[in-house]
Amino acid sequence: MSKFIVYPAVSSKQLGFYIDSARCSGCKACQVACKDKNNLDVGRKFRRVYEITGGGYSRNANGALINNVFAYTLSISCNHCDDPICVKNCPTTAMHKREGDGIVIVDTDKCVGCGACAWSCPYGAPQMDPETKQMSKCDFCIDLQQKGEQPVCVATCPLGAIQFGPIDELRERYGEVNYVTGLPSPEITHPNLVINPHQGANNDTINNKGEIK
Repeated sequence: MSKFIVYPAVSSKQLGFYIDSARCSGCKACQVACKDKNNLDVGRKFRRVYEITGGGYSRNANGALINNVFAYTLSISCNHCDDPICVKNCPTTAMHKREGDGIVIVDTDKCVGCGACAWSCPYGAPQMDPETKQMSKCDFCIDLQQKGEQPVCVATCPLGAIQFGPIDELRERYGEVNYVTGLPSPEITHPNLVINPHQGANNDTINNKGEIK
């Protein structure tokens, strides 16, 4: 069992991520940096870069082919949601949402490794640590933030496609889109996430709120 360290709040406002999917090249530098910083074993990834493809060709009334093929990459980690199901379903209160900065984190002094949080999270954020047999997840690099540094994924992205800060400020600057094709409906947990969609995103029957059009 790893010793749980209680860090003071790094913000008085709820923190969140901004992901510029239109800028993301899919290099996976963020994923590798996160894995290295947290010394994660094979298969465990707190930040994941998904390659999303879909669409096809169809014919219009005149018989001409219409192309709606799309492909893009999307970097996703824990979204430190407003209504985190992982917290609600944790039987020991180990998974909890901090006051102030709103970071969702695992208290390893309480975690029994039951996996209820992992089964609950639609984003796949909590993951079992095979060594300690306890749950682990993105903690917003709270240790780095305590030193005035950025989360490692933000600092590493060569194109500046990942940003972080108070979610209300991110929404004011970049809008409120928090869904693209490939993600679960944001109505489930209300993620603190803002996305600038790739031009190929949402070429399906779901709108930017995860609702059927």
